Amino acid sequence: MDTSIALLAVVVATALVFDFTNGFHDTANAMATTIATRALPPRVAVGWAALLNFVGAFLSIKVAATIAEGIVDQGAVTLQIIFAGLTGALLWNVATWYLGIPSSSSHALIGGVIGAVIAAAGSGAVLWKGVISDVVAPGLLAPLLAMAVAALGTYLAFRLTRRVREDTSSRTFRLGQLGSSSLVALAHGTNDAQKTMGVIVLALVAAGRLDKGAGVPLWVQASAAGAIAIGTFSGGWRVIRTLGSRVTKITSSQGFAAETSSAAVILASSYYGFPLSTTHVVSGGVTGAGFGLAFLGALRSLTAVVPADRRAEVISALYVVAYLSISLPAIAAGLAVTEIGLEPAFRVFSAAVALVALFVAVAARRPAWTLAYARSR
Repeated sequence: MDTSIALLAVVVATALVFDFTNGFHDTANAMATTIATRALPPRVAVGWAALLNFVGAFLSIKVAATIAEGIVDQGAVTLQIIFAGLTGALLWNVATWYLGIPSSSSHALIGGVIGAVIAAAGSGAVLWKGVISDVVAPGLLAPLLAMAVAALGTYLAFRLTRRVREDTSSRTFRLGQLGSSSLVALAHGTNDAQKTMGVIVLALVAAGRLDKGAGVPLWVQASAAGAIAIGTFSGGWRVIRTLGSRVTKITSSQGFAAETSSAAVILASSYYGFPLSTTHVVSGGVTGAGFGLAFLGALRSLTAVVPADRRAEVISALYVVAYLSISLPAIAAGLAVTEIGLEPAFRVFSAAVALVALFVAVAARRPAWTLAYARSR
C-alpha cells in the first residue's frame, strides 16, 4: 500500500474516533436536562438522541465548508498537520470526559488544527479573519444569547403557569421536553458532525484525493454521522451529572426553556455555517434558566414591599430595564462592528464579557434564590 494512502487512512480513522468521543462527550447537550427532570428514562433518552444526531448530520454542510475552507489555508495543510491537530483534540476530549467537565469538543478540534498549522507553517497560514468572524465571535455571543432567551423563557413559564397546580405544570413541561430535547439532539448532529466532515475534507485535499472547493462526499457524511451517533449512544454519564444537576438544579419548565433556546441558537448558527460549541450554548441555556428563576424570586420580593397602588408602575419599569439590558448590548455590538471594524469591536466585547463574568462571580457568592422560596412569595 502507498504510504500516503496509509497515512490518509490513519487520519480519517482518527477523525472518526474523535467524532465518536464527541458523541459520548456531548450526549449531555441534548439529554442532561431531560434525564435530570425525569422526562425520559436515561437509555431511551440517549438512544433517541443518537438517532437524531445521525439524521441531523445530513441536514446541512455549511459548517463543514467553514472548517475546510475558512479557518486555515488548504495549501499549507498536510496529513501530518491534521493528524497532530486531531491527536491533541482527542486527548483533550477524553481528559475532560473523564473529569466530567462540559468542555467544547468543537473548540478542541479547531484549536488543535490551528495550533498544528502554526507550529508547522507559521501563523500566516491561519485565516485569522475567518477565525474571528466565524468561530470566536459566534462562540462568545451564542452562549450569552441562549442564556438571555432561557432566562426570559423560564420567567414567562412560571408567570403563565402560576395558577396551575404544580404537578400538572411539571407533567406538561416534561411532555414539552420530549420535543425540545429532540431539537437539541438534531441541532447537535447538524453542527458537530460537520466539523469532523470538514477535517476529513481537509485531509482528502491535502492527500490530493479531492479538489479544493469540492463538496463533502456522501461517504464522509455517512461515516461522520454514524460515528457521532454511536458515540452518543455510548453515553457520557459523567458530563450528564455535571450539566444536569451541578450547574443549577432545574425543574421541567426550566429544562424546556433551556433546551428550546439552545436548539434555536445552534440551528440558526448551523444555517449560517458557524461552528459553535454546542456544550457552551447548552450550558448557557441551563445557566439562564437558573437566572430566570432568580429574577422571578427577586421580582416577587420587591413587589411584596411596594404598595399595591404602585406595583404596576414598578413591574412595568422592571420590564423596560430587562428589555433594554438584552437589546441595547446587541444594538451596540452591531454599531461597533459597523463603525470601528470587527477586530477592535471584538476586543471591546471581550473586555465587556470579562466585566460581566466578574459581576456574575461576585453575585454568585450571595445566597441563591430557590424554587421553594420563589413559590412561597
